[in-house]
Amino acid sequence: MELFTLVTSTISVANIALLVTLMIVYAKIYKTSRAIYALGLLFFASMLTLHNVIAVYAYFAMAPFYSDELFPYFAAIHLAELAGIAALLKTTLD
Repeated sequence: MELFTLVTSTISVANIALLVTLMIVYAKIYKTSRAIYALGLLFFASMLTLHNVIAVYAYFAMAPFYSDELFPYFAAIHLAELAGIAALLKTTLD
């Protein structure tokens, strides 16, 4: 397996872990407050989770169809997403 495929997939799995944590927090907030905003955030986090699950599947199932030169860009995109999700999680938990 190409190194960047593994790195990109690992970053996506980390994104999924943080997003699941966010979904749990947002679900608890919605359960106690019934705030529509928390429900919207829960939907947003679940769509990002779906995106990352599809990306991980695609990296493994369709790796031969991707050019090796694309994976550094995929890794950078998912790394930027990881930074944004981590910031959102920190802000949510504070």
